[in-house]
Amino acid sequence: HVQLVESGGGLVQAGTSLRLSCVASGDTFSRYSIGWFRQIPGKEREFVAAIFYGDRSTYYTHALKGRFTISRDNAKNTAYLEMNSLKPDDTAVYYCAARPIDDGVGVKSDEYNNWGQGTQVTVSS
Repeated sequence: HVQLVESGGGLVQAGTSLRLSCVASGDTFSRYSIGWFRQIPGKEREFVAAIFYGDRSTYYTHALKGRFTISRDNAKNTAYLEMNSLKPDDTAVYYCAARPIDDGVGVKSDEYNNWGQGTQVTVSS
C-alpha cells in the first residue's frame, strides 16, 4: 500500500491561492492515479480532481474546473492541487487518495482505498 501525506492547507482570504501537496511513500508512485477530494462536516466527501499517469489525463468536477489545477511530479512522488480565486465555499478538509493505475481514474471516494489524513483549508471572506 502507498502512504499519503497532505500539506499546504491553512487560513487564507477569499480571492487568494493555495497549493496543496500530497507526498507518497511505500510504493512506486507512478503505479497510482491520484484523486483530490474535500469534505465539510456533515456532508459526504466530494470529488475535486483526479490525474492519471501524466498531466495530460486530468479530470475535474465541473464546478471547479478553471480555478483548480491538479498535477503530479512522479520524480518527487508528489501530487499537487493548485487552487486559485478561493471562495469561502471552498472551506473544507482536503484529502488526496491513490488508486492502482491499472484500475483507471476514479471520481468517487469509494473507488479509492489509500487516503491521506487530510489538510484543512479555511477561506475567510
